[in-house]
Amino acid sequence: MLHTLSFPHSPALPAWALAACLATAVVPALAAPLASEVVSAPAATGWSSADAVVEAVRDTAVAAQVAGAVVQLRVQVGDKVQAGQELLRLDAQAAQQTAAASSAQVQAARSQAQLAVQELARQRQLLAKNYISQAAFDRAQAQHDAAQAEVRALQAQAGAASAQTQFYVVRAPYAGVVSEVPVALGDMATPGRTLLRLYDPRALRITATAAQSQVLALPAQGSVALEIPGLGSTRVPLDMAQLERLPTVDARSHTMQLRANLPAALQAQARPGMFARLWLPGADKAQAPVSVPQSAVWRRAEMTGLFVLDAQGQPRLRQVRLGRALPAAADGDARVEVLSGLRSGERIATDPQAAAQVQ
Repeated sequence: MLHTLSFPHSPALPAWALAACLATAVVPALAAPLASEVVSAPAATGWSSADAVVEAVRDTAVAAQVAGAVVQLRVQVGDKVQAGQELLRLDAQAAQQTAAASSAQVQAARSQAQLAVQELARQRQLLAKNYISQAAFDRAQAQHDAAQAEVRALQAQAGAASAQTQFYVVRAPYAGVVSEVPVALGDMATPGRTLLRLYDPRALRITATAAQSQVLALPAQGSVALEIPGLGSTRVPLDMAQLERLPTVDARSHTMQLRANLPAALQAQARPGMFARLWLPGADKAQAPVSVPQSAVWRRAEMTGLFVLDAQGQPRLRQVRLGRALPAAADGDARVEVLSGLRSGERIATDPQAAAQVQ
């Protein structure tokens, strides 16, 4: 049976027509599903990486042995210096005056010693003629010996004062490169205070930090690989015998340190402080980081995250920590490693703009 509804000043409409209009107006069109993908860890490659840093085998904090104001700076950061080259000079006026006074005292003592020599010669002649007693001659001999000893003592003091003046000139202990100059003209230098840093660019090494279980499991023979991403270098193989294992273990992180000298091919371009990677055999697939498309990363201010789909398919924003960028895949979409915040097997939305609009 059909019923009609009436509206003021409007013709009556059949109920079936009104229901059709209401259904059309109320029921929205179904939303398109979000583009997504399931993340997975890459296949094990047999290698695992340990973060490392490039260091100088000889890295010296140059300081002065005496106190004084800096009056001359001979070098700047980045300068190459030779062994024994003057680096800076301190105010040495007081030390020079002390050295001059010591030298004058030596001259005076020499004059007194010369008189003692002449007096001893006269006393010897008088003793030979029995004009004086043996005791008088012995006193003259003692005065002569004391004068000579005083000359030697003052000469030693003068030598020490002269050597002290050399401490006000700071020289390079070896040929190297100036890496830091933390002082300026007029600064007061004190014994032990670093005036500049110097390193030898001909002897560089890397120091890597790895888990103690990983280091202890390394074989005695074989090879490792070294990589310095900042130089765009590929992995350079190193023999296991060139790898130095430090015997101590960090009590907090339970990690150990590994050292290896840089190959000659990397010595010229590497600089202390550069980031490096040491690739060790025996990778753990469970620890391999997952990767996602860079276009799926959601960045707002200081927040970096991904939209992870839950069991009902609803996107949930999750903060993650990203690693290194990976080369573009065959489809041209660049990818990036996810170090934490995402597990293998989870599904993410590849269009973060569309996922952000879903309530």
